[in-house]
Parts: sequence; C-alpha cells; structure tokens
Amino acid sequence: MNDVTAVRSYLNLVGNTLAKLPTGTIDDIVGVLCRAYEREHTIFVFGNGGSAALASHFVCDLGKGTVRGSGKRFKVIALTDNVPLITAWANDSSYENIFAEQLANLIRSDDVAFAISGSGNSKNVLKALKVARNSGAITVGLSGFQGGEMKGLCDTCMIVPSNNMQVIEDLHLSIAHAVFTAVKERMSTRVQAVFAD
Repeated sequence: MNDVTAVRSYLNLVGNTLAKLPTGTIDDIVGVLCRAYEREHTIFVFGNGGSAALASHFVCDLGKGTVRGSGKRFKVIALTDNVPLITAWANDSSYENIFAEQLANLIRSDDVAFAISGSGNSKNVLKALKVARNSGAITVGLSGFQGGEMKGLCDTCMIVPSNNMQVIEDLHLSIAHAVFTAVKERMSTRVQAVFAD
C-alpha cells in the first residue's frame, strides 16, 4: 500500500465510522451540559494523553466560547491542567489517583464528571468516575471500542464504534465540537426567547 492509498483508506474509515455515530447520544450530552449550566453546577473534564489534550480543548471551548456579555457563564474545569497537583498525587500516592483525589476536593451532588478514554479502561478515569458517582454527580463518557468498564459507570456514554484509536480520537474531537456548537445554539435560542418576552 503506498502513502496515498493509506491516507485514503484511513479517511474512508473515519468517514464510515462518522456515519455510524449515535447522534441521539450526542444530544443527550448536550442536554446534560445545558442543565448543568442553567443550575450553575460545575463540569469536570479529564482523560489521559490525547484525551487529556481534548479535555483542555473542550474546557476552553465551553468556558470561553459560550460567553455572552456579562451573563451567567459555564463552570468548567479540566482536571488535566494542574500539572503540579497531578504529579504530586502520582508521586506521593498513585497515578490511578490523579483525577479521583482532585474530584474528592471539589465535586458536589449534580455536578458533572465528563470522562474521556479511547479504551474506556483507564484506571485513573474509572476511579474518578466512582468518586463522582459516590458524590451524587452525573457521569458522562466519551469512549471507543465497546466502551470498556467506563460504560457501566456513566449515566450517558458516547461510544465511537471503532477499534482504531486514531479514528476514535479524531471523532472524539468532532463530537466535542458538535456538542459545543449545539450548546451554543441552545444558549442563543434561550437568550432570544427571553428578549422576546
């Protein structure tokens, strides 16, 4: 297989997988995030590697991209961004605790724990989801493959139907952007409705 064929094959795989995404689940996630916004609950986003990068990216989109003048704002935190705290927990306790211990300090009932894991089996992600559930938080996940153990710990879990990690990560970003776009649209519609009254 030459380079051009490999590229086309990969892009075809992305396109075919994209066509199979359960868009209803994306809409469910939008609903969870909009309710958290309306009720002023906090959304905590976390993951490892490429999923950590997406957690930071998604928090940036929600935290900055939804701002409308001086009105209410999204309360959203990426647990991936405090490197000193992550390394302290990893060094002094265990890497499995880097998200769970942060959540133990911060999460409250009806907050949202938003986990991202391509495999759905990252131990530190699973541990954090358990802390969230024990605190009465709402749990949301982005995964791939068959959802892994994470699927059973999430109230809503979006599973990319693929066994290819690169495809999964590509579509996780697309899903995050779709969620962000829909959240912005819902917020804009509600603002227009308020001014119309």
